[in-house]
Amino acid sequence: MRILAIESSCDETAVAIYGNAPGHLPDHPALLTSLVSSQIDIHRLYGGVVPEVASRNHTLRLQPLVTQALADAGLSTDGIDAFAATGGPGLASSLLVGHSFAKGLAVASGKPFLSINHMEGHLLSPFLAKPSPDPREEAAPAVAAPSIPPHLALIVSGGHTMLVKVEKPGHYTLLGRTIDDAAGEAFDKVGRMLNLPYPGGPEIEKLAHQGDPSAFDFPRSLLKDPSLDFSFSGLKTAVLYTLQKLPNPAARLADICASFQAAVFEVLISKSLRAARESGLPLIALSGGVSCNATLRKQMEAACQEAGLEFRSAIPSLSTDNAAMIAFAGWHRHHGGHHDPLSTDINPNLALCPA
Repeated sequence: MRILAIESSCDETAVAIYGNAPGHLPDHPALLTSLVSSQIDIHRLYGGVVPEVASRNHTLRLQPLVTQALADAGLSTDGIDAFAATGGPGLASSLLVGHSFAKGLAVASGKPFLSINHMEGHLLSPFLAKPSPDPREEAAPAVAAPSIPPHLALIVSGGHTMLVKVEKPGHYTLLGRTIDDAAGEAFDKVGRMLNLPYPGGPEIEKLAHQGDPSAFDFPRSLLKDPSLDFSFSGLKTAVLYTLQKLPNPAARLADICASFQAAVFEVLISKSLRAARESGLPLIALSGGVSCNATLRKQMEAACQEAGLEFRSAIPSLSTDNAAMIAFAGWHRHHGGHHDPLSTDINPNLALCPA
């Protein structure tokens, strides 16, 4: 069983194939290929993603990527059992490109179509690669055990911050979410305040390594609140007021970044541990673009060890938007006998856990 998946929810054009390699046993699925064409350099000129530019570049890049992915895996479309694409959430004009292309492949080959929730892809991504025994090396996403144990998922991406109770693939309960800015949005907005290049998250992380995380006492919103929801809008405002008061903000840039980052991570980690405790879940899985931050990963892992919890995280190359996670989610859907009609439309506001 092999799934070819397309991801085009924002500004990354990606194609991946997950399943058994030609000639290998069917109970040993692997990530056969994962290709990502980034548009960061294009959108950096505008300080953020321009939807029309993103969709136009998806259209130009998708066909060559699909051709290359099939060649890398030593397959033709006849060797693919189902075609998947991100159906939401995301930018409508970008989603349409990948969604329509995957439908076309499904129709042309007479194979099933799968419309995948982008956030489900992130949620499952920590289980797509086995952790490396050497902490200096990134785990290679070559072979992954397809079983997903019950766990607490913390998804921290550009537009979403949520805590999800996972019983098994397809069975999710939303425990907490952001009520205003997501953590990733806060990083990007603070990055713009500091005149850092887009995207702001990686730039803030670099500067934070040189700063003092206790230099500024930024607020930890909802930290003691009984709910498991998040709020980062007040923190963003506190950074803005601090910048206005400083006579020379540029001289304190590293301290501001370190203090801001520390405030975000304390809330994320504290709420995750509480959610795992209250839900009786022995494992916390971290995913989403913000999980690329090495400090967050180290602090979360240390906190889990201290609390007697297991920790998993998506490897950095599978943390940002990619099609491997969409193929992996599609594999589980297809394995369970679930497919989508070709009439299925995109949904830019698609919810992972409908109310």
